[in-house]
Amino acid sequence: MHYSLSEIAAKIGAECRLKGEDVRINGVATLEGASADQISFLTNSKYRSFLPETRAAAVILSEEDAVHAKGSVLVMKDPHVGFAKVAHLFDNTPKPLPGVHPTAVIHPSVQLPKAVSIGPFVTIDEGVSLGEGVVIGASSVVGAFVSIGGGSELKPRVVVYHHVQIGQRCLIHSGAVIGSDGFGLANENGFWLKVPQLGSVELHDDVEIGANTTIDRGALENTIIGRGVKIDNQVQIAHNVIVGEGTAMAAQVGIAGSSKIGRHCLLAGKVGINGHIHLTDRVIITAMSGVSNHIDEPGIYSASLPARPISEWSKTLARINRLDKLMAKVKELGAKLKGGV
Repeated sequence: MHYSLSEIAAKIGAECRLKGEDVRINGVATLEGASADQISFLTNSKYRSFLPETRAAAVILSEEDAVHAKGSVLVMKDPHVGFAKVAHLFDNTPKPLPGVHPTAVIHPSVQLPKAVSIGPFVTIDEGVSLGEGVVIGASSVVGAFVSIGGGSELKPRVVVYHHVQIGQRCLIHSGAVIGSDGFGLANENGFWLKVPQLGSVELHDDVEIGANTTIDRGALENTIIGRGVKIDNQVQIAHNVIVGEGTAMAAQVGIAGSSKIGRHCLLAGKVGINGHIHLTDRVIITAMSGVSNHIDEPGIYSASLPARPISEWSKTLARINRLDKLMAKVKELGAKLKGGV
């Protein structure tokens, strides 16, 4: 895969400003690690100091940063988007070959399109519907009456339970479990009685699910993941959750049952969302925050304490433990002042 700088600029929608030849590029790298036949990028101005020293043939950057570069540049409004598009050009992920591996176990009721790839030791249950270009990786399990839209891919060792609906061009990474039972229990005389989960899961088009992420099926209605949602590794989404289109969530996010996340939200790592609450559109929750109430206004929300030196934190904790006594004293003084004492 080789592209000239002008070809790359045309493909990613950038303005090509050459200083020298229109050289051919065979890869993408960081400013520090790039060689003379690679292209680099600058998405954060704090790394601007690396520009004069980079060996990259060209750098994708903004107009603001272009004046600091000595060599060829590809200028665009959002260099991070440019980097993403260039990375697609040089993506070396192996492409699965069409066909069905002889070790796959496929129910006789399943009609396979011509352009599918079914890997070793895959199990496909009855009534499954697969679109054109579907890829199912080794040792994956697809339950009864599942529907998978065209162009979607399950990486190795994905488990999809019965009646789950997966849209087009979805990508589900290894170890993910889609449609497992929600945590539905009723307490009978001190012992837990399992409540069957009668709903399912809907993944709309262009959804990506990270490795070892779990999405529970609904208790009665479906758990729904909207179009274009991107979910990182090790995320837990409970039963009957609805996630609006274009939302992204980082690793170890946990969303309790029946919560509704709006469109184009961003949940950072280890965010916890309480059950039965809603977040409006375009809400950003910072890392390790807990959300226990509805959020009705777009914006950035945080409820976490950053790490501090242990000596400082010990003092702060001691002060917190004295707050009840301090408040009682304030009330006592307030009462005395009110009484004219």
